Amino acid sequence: MQLNEISKKIANDNVIDGRRECTRLAREKVVAALLELVGGGNVAPTAAEVVEVARVGLRSVFRYFEDMDALYREMSEKIEAKVLPNVLEPAIGATWKERLVHIASKRAKVFEQILPFRISANLKRFSSEFLMEDYRRMLRLENAGIEAQLPEHILPNSTAAHCIKSVLSFQNWRLLRHDQGLSVAQASEVVRELLINVLKGIDD
Repeated sequence: MQLNEISKKIANDNVIDGRRECTRLAREKVVAALLELVGGGNVAPTAAEVVEVARVGLRSVFRYFEDMDALYREMSEKIEAKVLPNVLEPAIGATWKERLVHIASKRAKVFEQILPFRISANLKRFSSEFLMEDYRRMLRLENAGIEAQLPEHILPNSTAAHCIKSVLSFQNWRLLRHDQGLSVAQASEVVRELLINVLKGIDD
């Protein structure tokens, strides 16, 4: 390969690398804008609102993300990565009941972190295959975390198990925080009391 051809190749590679970097930065701006809007309480931002905060063109949103579904997918991945360490933290307690009480405390922290983002996704899941599947996946994870602590005499589909799952569900936390307007401390105390009352009626 002659020297001028090598120079052209290097220049072309630099242009391509520059474009890739611009694309990456623009994508990050758009995702950051969505996170900012939803985290700030706008649980149903429009594409126009996203590009206004991101300061990119409207075409950029759909150039980098085929549709809003793809944008929400990246948002979901970032939120999940943020709370995953807390989710994976082992439950603490000498008995299965004590471990469930500890899980209630852990979930209060996680659910509060993801509250506006889950509400946002729930608003759109009936028109989004990805968000609906992600919703179902989160339900499976929530239930699996509880079922892993249940003793053998309590079946996963028993009334007792369903009561525990309902008390420790995200939907219950959303109801307490969003619908009833309780503070984090108040909602945490309600969940704890509900769980303890349910557990009192279950044999060890």
